[in-house]
Amino acid sequence: MRCEVVAIGTELLLGQIVDTNSSWIGEQLAIAGIDSLYQTKVGDNLDRMVETLELALSRSDAVICCGGLGPTQDDITRAAIARIMGVDLELDDEVAARIEAMFTSRGRRMPMNNLLQAEVPVGATPIRDPQPGTAPGLICPVVRDGEEKVVYAVPGVPREMKEMVAQAIVPDLVARSGEAATIFSRTLRTWGESESGLAERLAGRIEVLDGSGNPTLAYNASGIEGIKLRLTAKGPDQAAAAALVAEEEREIRAILGDLVFGVDDETIEAPVLSLLRSRGLTLGLAESLTGGMMGSRMADVPGASDVFRGSIVSYASDVKFDVLGVPDGPVVSLEAAAAMAAGARRVLGADVGIGVTGVAGPDEQEGQPVGTVFVGLDLGPVGGEAGPEAFHVPLFGDRLQIRQFAVITAVNALRLRLLASERDPDPFG
Repeated sequence: MRCEVVAIGTELLLGQIVDTNSSWIGEQLAIAGIDSLYQTKVGDNLDRMVETLELALSRSDAVICCGGLGPTQDDITRAAIARIMGVDLELDDEVAARIEAMFTSRGRRMPMNNLLQAEVPVGATPIRDPQPGTAPGLICPVVRDGEEKVVYAVPGVPREMKEMVAQAIVPDLVARSGEAATIFSRTLRTWGESESGLAERLAGRIEVLDGSGNPTLAYNASGIEGIKLRLTAKGPDQAAAAALVAEEEREIRAILGDLVFGVDDETIEAPVLSLLRSRGLTLGLAESLTGGMMGSRMADVPGASDVFRGSIVSYASDVKFDVLGVPDGPVVSLEAAAAMAAGARRVLGADVGIGVTGVAGPDEQEGQPVGTVFVGLDLGPVGGEAGPEAFHVPLFGDRLQIRQFAVITAVNALRLRLLASERDPDPFG
């Protein structure tokens, strides 16, 4: 069973409204094991809507139309579906009575154009939404090339749409499919390797997956959230699909090792704070070009307060000198980054410190080009007698991207040092 989603509304094409409905519907279809290969947007134009629906029916067994069921002149989804079915619209007295009763219960007069919402293509079945909306959904049987297909219509109002999809449409699709199945996905988050580099490392596994077709693997480069690897499996139930994903996850982790820092919605800050917490360590930050972004993300992690001491936003050079004790000289340098990390430890009373300085743009600074970033780490008791260290990383992108990449690069560096110290508790002994 393949089901396509068609979002209707000129405001979607103009960017005035973000289409979150299609994403939610796609998620529900996946959970129910219904394949969804296409999502389309079309404006409020009858001919283009009909053309879009015909295309959808040519490649899918079912179509969910979202939007265009209101009482105004541009709400023409009902008319488009009626044309697809080759039938007229007729007034459904029961739906009309419900709409009128809703207005009466609120002490309001019903505008006559609301009766447009009670018009139903001949042969279609209204979906009565238990929520207090006025637009009923529709279940519309369609025959194409001797095959029985179906077009569903739901309002664009998210609350009403979700109720109808969950209570009426998904169960109807499952019943039509004659097959109980579900889809389970897990996202592995990585940092430290390019998308092409990951593909090269995983070439052998990808070949195996391409041969089996289940589970599947997809890449998604997501900026400060890392490069995501989404594993998706289909099975007769949730447990079976999850077991397929878990087995493949073990294979991929064995290949990628520490490049994987988290799963699903887990940001890179969460495992770092957990590693510090497990060793009874606290963290202090000194941020220049990142301007508090790293500290903000640390604070976003629930329970961070028992590990995260704070962040000194040393944007101005004199703050680096006077507060953090950075020696006089260039502030975009390895030496400055190391001193900032040490200063963060000292001033904030933390066990471990990170310092970040660099050039986010738009112009070069101290002779350093845009994208130059220096990261300092002072590992304190983790580093033995080694003292603060620093490294240089060239980053690319616009000003915001450079700052974001600097954050994840610095936090990941600390994560890798902590993991290494767990394997060798006294690496300097």
